[in-house]
Amino acid sequence: MTDTARARKLADRVREVVAEALEKRIKDPRLGFITVTDARVTGDLQHATVFYTVFGDDEERASTAAALESAKGVLRSEVGKRTGIRLTPTLEFIADALPESAAQMNELLSKAHARDAEVAALASGATYAGDADPYKKPVVAQDDDEDDDE
Repeated sequence: MTDTARARKLADRVREVVAEALEKRIKDPRLGFITVTDARVTGDLQHATVFYTVFGDDEERASTAAALESAKGVLRSEVGKRTGIRLTPTLEFIADALPESAAQMNELLSKAHARDAEVAALASGATYAGDADPYKKPVVAQDDDEDDDE
C-alpha cells in the first residue's frame, strides 16, 4: 500500500534539496540560470522526477541538461544525506514545458481579446435588421365612424 502523503512530503524535500545543492554545491560552468519547478516521487519512494526550467536559448538548455546528467550522482547522495531515508530515490531530470505552454496561452488570450474588440467595434455601429421591437403586438381596430367625419 502506498502512502501518497509521504511521497508528496519526500517530493517537496527532494525539490528543496536539489535546488539548494544546485545553487551552492554544483559549480559546473555549463549550468545555466536554472529553476527547479517541481519534483514527483513514485509511490514506492524509489524514483524521483525533478522538473526544471532554464532561462535562455536552446543551447543553454542543452548544456544545462548535460550538466544535470553529470551531477546526478552528487545530487542523489546529497538527497540521501539530507532526507534521512533508508533507500535514496534515483533522480531523473526533465525540462518543464511550463514556460512554453504559458507563452502559448498568453498568445491565444491576446488573439481572443483582439477578436472580442473587433466584434465589439462591429456591434457598436450595427442596426436592427427589422423593427427595434421584434415582438408582435395585437392589432387595435380603428373605428370606422371617425373616418366618415373627415
